Amino acid sequence: MQRPENTAGIAGQELAGEILAPYLHEQAGEFLRGLRLHREAGPDNQSTEEAALALRAAARRISATLHTFRPLLDPVWADQLRAELAWLSGTLAGEHACSARLARLLDALHRLAGSRVPPPRGDTGTLTVGAARAGALLDRQLTLARTRAHSAALQALGSSRFHAVADAVALLASEVPLASAAAAHACEVLAPAALDAEDRLDRAVAALPLARAAHPYNAEALVQESESQDSPWHQVRLLLRLHRYAQEVLHHGLGEPEPPERLLAAGRALDRHRDAAEAAAAASAAARTPRIAPATAYALGVLHADQRHEVEAARFAFQRIWQPVAVSHAASTAPAVP
Repeated sequence: MQRPENTAGIAGQELAGEILAPYLHEQAGEFLRGLRLHREAGPDNQSTEEAALALRAAARRISATLHTFRPLLDPVWADQLRAELAWLSGTLAGEHACSARLARLLDALHRLAGSRVPPPRGDTGTLTVGAARAGALLDRQLTLARTRAHSAALQALGSSRFHAVADAVALLASEVPLASAAAAHACEVLAPAALDAEDRLDRAVAALPLARAAHPYNAEALVQESESQDSPWHQVRLLLRLHRYAQEVLHHGLGEPEPPERLLAAGRALDRHRDAAEAAAAASAAARTPRIAPATAYALGVLHADQRHEVEAARFAFQRIWQPVAVSHAASTAPAVP
């Protein structure tokens, strides 16, 4: 893959620590601002969710930077803080994920039940009857999960463990434990570490079935084996985030904090892939509820298939962004629709 990102633009005389430390200071400041907003917002407030998102975004950036540029940092400190930030980010993510998943599934049910085009081999009347019950079932299950996640987040934010994490980030806002390697020129150690993150991403993308994903309306990939292929795509999403944040560090050193739009667009496609895959899994889990009515099970089955179509659409979108030349070739070789 041709690399459009410029990792060679780091000034040759700048030291790695002079670029890495200010970036970590800034992200630590963002974390502390998010924490302050969260405390000021109070419980059960829209501002609370926005503050939690800001906390998680800063935590992800700090964690990714500690991972990618670990050789330039105190390794024991970096590994410990990464683990604690991962715990915090995962705990705070649960409530938002449940809310977003429920909204996605209910919107899809409404769209499917109100569509004038019946699903393949389906009965519109059966779908309409089952959709309301399916929606009620999903509402009960995901609302319960959201309540539990909310309680877990509140408990975590009041724990001594969280306060220790906050104290560590507060120290990071003013001091970064750098290793001796950070005294080298940035072009010698910082840019190669960022390129390693990009290479890991390239290898993971190369292992994906992008030739299959290049075809829209890809019914072949909707068979059962498609769900077993979700994990490599999720891994690419995580590696893309590591690569993007590594680019942020380099661009921050150049005074250009915004990453290339291509990376942002690819990340959005993989976020949609993750959301659709998890929504499909939730629909499938609800369909396994004991003693549900056949119409309810049918509606959940249609919903599951709909979300798996969304998974394939997201894969197609990612492929178009990542390999536009291959997409053009696939379109030119696709059989004509009669």
